[in-house]
Amino acid sequence: MTYLDELRSNWRPLLAATLGIGTGMSLIGTVTSAIAPSMIADNHWSKASFAMVGSLGILTALAFPFIGRLADVIGVRWTALIGQVSLPLVYLAYSMMSGALATYVWIFVVQSTICVTTTATVYARLPVQYVLRARGMALAIVASGPAITSAIGGPILNTYVETSGWRAAYVAMAIFTAIAGLATFLLIPSQTGTQAGAIAKPRRGREDYPEIFRTRAFWILLVVMLLCNLPQVIMLTQLKLVLLDNGVSGKGAAVMISALSIGMLCGRFITGFSLDRFNPFTTSFVTLGLPSIGLLIIATSFDAPAVLTLAVFLLGFAFGAEGDIVAFLVGACFPVRVFGSVMGLLTGAISLSAASGAMLLSFTLARTGGYDLFLQISGCAVIAGAGLLLLLGRQKQGLVEGV
Repeated sequence: MTYLDELRSNWRPLLAATLGIGTGMSLIGTVTSAIAPSMIADNHWSKASFAMVGSLGILTALAFPFIGRLADVIGVRWTALIGQVSLPLVYLAYSMMSGALATYVWIFVVQSTICVTTTATVYARLPVQYVLRARGMALAIVASGPAITSAIGGPILNTYVETSGWRAAYVAMAIFTAIAGLATFLLIPSQTGTQAGAIAKPRRGREDYPEIFRTRAFWILLVVMLLCNLPQVIMLTQLKLVLLDNGVSGKGAAVMISALSIGMLCGRFITGFSLDRFNPFTTSFVTLGLPSIGLLIIATSFDAPAVLTLAVFLLGFAFGAEGDIVAFLVGACFPVRVFGSVMGLLTGAISLSAASGAMLLSFTLARTGGYDLFLQISGCAVIAGAGLLLLLGRQKQGLVEGV
């Protein structure tokens, strides 16, 4: 079977995973960005109070290990069903809120802990389970789901909020996610049979977790995720402010931020192809190490537009590729039967690292009044973390058997 034939023959699990990720929790950022301004104004909430609710997202980091393990025990289909049912109900609950912020908080907690069964931690198991030779490209295709949905649906949702209001928009999202969830559930193949990576008889956690924790690959990947995700706060919330701090105009910053999106798209597919064709550990080192160049460039006095645009592109390239890399390396280093368990632990570590980076940024801003110190610290952390992937490649002989 050729490279493309493998992708074509496994179109059903790939489409299920792409649709599932593209319409699940990964879309929450787009939905909230479109609805929040009207909702805040209508309920007379302060922006500061609403922003504080986002800190409860740390609960997601605690939920990921349990969600990943569940996918290993009962399979993707039934684990995802939990979120496919609960996410539309969450949207309906938002639409029926009173003006109390506390109500929003409780719904947000449910969303952050239960609906994460519709994230890549669960769905990435499908391409890993069914695709072998073209696994990197399969993961890239699946990871493109949220970007495609946001690009098409974002403007539509923004317009709908302006014409019909935020409550109607939440109702529309409930209907949309219910339909998409049903389609995804029906597309996910039965997890029995002789397909590559079919689920083995699940073992108890007291058997699997000691095996995972005894594996050097797990600890290397854990440290890599903790170090390489410190600058996530820059890409997610601070990039425009950082560029303005470097003397870029508002219009120029908008153009440069578009380079972030282009970089993410390029990173996703170039890295997916490269993981299949070249040494995956060297590829991962190069890709995840790129942000260190971008971060350190921004921290210098080289503020020429072309230089800053290149730096932003490098940040986006690695940010887009990281999801492919994590899932690919977990699939390469561990048996499929514990894929979700390992992914859950590492995804939780990514969330904790991102939160730690936000706290570090707050601390350095308070002490220096600028971004340079944080950019320098996080840039060094990223290259150190990426360098560990070369060590992981040398240690491959000691990885868990059974891939």
